[in-house]
Amino acid sequence: MDLSYCVVNNDGRDYLMACLAAIDRFHPDGLSREVLVLDNASSDGSVEAVREKFPQAEVIPLEQKQGKAANDSFLLELARGRYCLLLNEDSELRAGAVEALVEALDTDPEAGAAGAQLFDGDGNAYACAWRFPGVESAVVGAMFLHSRLTVESKGEETRRVDWAQSSALMVRREAADEIGFLDEQFFVYYDECDFCKRLADAGWSTLYVPSAEAVHHNQLSTDLTSGLPRIVEFHRNRDLYMRKHHGRAAALAVRVLTAWAYGLRTIASVFMPNAPTPVYAAHARQALFPYRGESLADRASQARA
Repeated sequence: MDLSYCVVNNDGRDYLMACLAAIDRFHPDGLSREVLVLDNASSDGSVEAVREKFPQAEVIPLEQKQGKAANDSFLLELARGRYCLLLNEDSELRAGAVEALVEALDTDPEAGAAGAQLFDGDGNAYACAWRFPGVESAVVGAMFLHSRLTVESKGEETRRVDWAQSSALMVRREAADEIGFLDEQFFVYYDECDFCKRLADAGWSTLYVPSAEAVHHNQLSTDLTSGLPRIVEFHRNRDLYMRKHHGRAAALAVRVLTAWAYGLRTIASVFMPNAPTPVYAAHARQALFPYRGESLADRASQARA
């Protein structure tokens, strides 16, 4: 098997239909494939819709929700392809994306993963590859130079980067198997960052492939009623990453620097029309105290109880 499409769905039936349609439309001739869809305990009829409209896809329905790293690992272990393309249900491949990613991995046998250039729902390209997090990058963020000095998804040529977003990430299954797939401690956020760091530690590189394009429709809510657990999860997992790879002292330094940066944003936003001041304030608070509040993982755990 040449390629396994590994799609995780979370109550996104309409997006999922578009994702699977794009796979069918743009899959390259000459490559054998399988399409694996892991449904994360959706309640919107996603499983039935896939079985009706895309019967060639294998659907694995879960009865209880689990984290993104666990879901991606499950699919990577199940996949038979030498390459596995991780996709969110709201990711839509563009023409030529798969060919470009396959070519990049074929050309560089030391590459364990290759990420596409991502676009939002309005067609705007956005940052999707970065330097690994650390105290140095937190200092850069505190100086508001993040986009200039830590973003690596730049240029028109395929290049090696530290890590790339997993909304459309092609993985060499051999490399994933070698490092033990994704770390399930990361419920969501920083899971792919940790994965690429462990790939790098094992001697594998990650590529950014600008000629491979995919639309990622994801938009996080600025309504703290629904968005606060995401903010908690984000900062909690960044702290987990820092403690895992750099130790407690470095993690504390990153907490303080990040809270400082968001604190300044909060103050500045008071004087800006329509600025999301409560969101900035929530980020500042959670950056400094990441284990306060309810996270997405906490909610999932309570639902399982």
